[in-house]
Amino acid sequence: MTEAIQIGNRTITASELISLLASYQMLPHLQRELIIDEAIEQNSRSANVAICTPEEVAQAKQQFYAEKQFKNEEDIQAWMAHQGLTPEQLEVIITRKLKIEKFKQATWGNKLESYFFQSKTKLDKVIYSLLRTQDVGIAQELYFRIQAKENSFADLAREYSLGPEAQTGGLVGPIELNALHPIMVQMLSSSQPGQILPPTRIADWFVILRLEKFIPAQLDEFMKVRLLNELFETWLQEQQKQIMSAPRPEAETGRQGQGDQPLT
Repeated sequence: MTEAIQIGNRTITASELISLLASYQMLPHLQRELIIDEAIEQNSRSANVAICTPEEVAQAKQQFYAEKQFKNEEDIQAWMAHQGLTPEQLEVIITRKLKIEKFKQATWGNKLESYFFQSKTKLDKVIYSLLRTQDVGIAQELYFRIQAKENSFADLAREYSLGPEAQTGGLVGPIELNALHPIMVQMLSSSQPGQILPPTRIADWFVILRLEKFIPAQLDEFMKVRLLNELFETWLQEQQKQIMSAPRPEAETGRQGQGDQPLT
């Protein structure tokens, strides 16, 4: 008997399902989740990734319910019905998220400090003032007026700057250095707060910069979570690339000609 699912008036067989997942561009997401499950399974034996205490499960449930904004049992039951889930499946979803976090910690938790220091120069933040124009003559004139204190940087930025920074008197940030143009990073990283940097050509603009404040990145809890997720996503993308580049078995190639498609 062919397995099938009923959605509205349409009956979808198992052989059709893979084709539909590919058509709706959902196969990469399925592949991603399968990679995660396999990694958790492989690591659980040595790192106890799969072991969740009752206290951890209870806390994970509370967090999950809060994220979904469930107010009572009726909300939970209604959501489960909408998703087509049983209580057992809901339990799996909640504990799986917990296991993923345990897997991240077991795999990269002891590497966060070294990764942080490798990335620190990109994670540092700056607050700076910016004035940009496409006319080199105007840029030079404005620079000398600021230097001579004839006008404030903020007033001239409001009047002459051609970017959104004009709305804030040229003030930008805090913003991470990795979000800025490389030339701006070099200029700001080598300057002192309050120093006016002369007009410099960056792409189509002539920019005048002044560093207001340098904010070193800190390895606090928020940063640890962020870096842990970065390492996890980098690993996951690499796993997906390896699967996509791996040669397909002849057996799967043969089945593909009969209508089925491999997950890769």
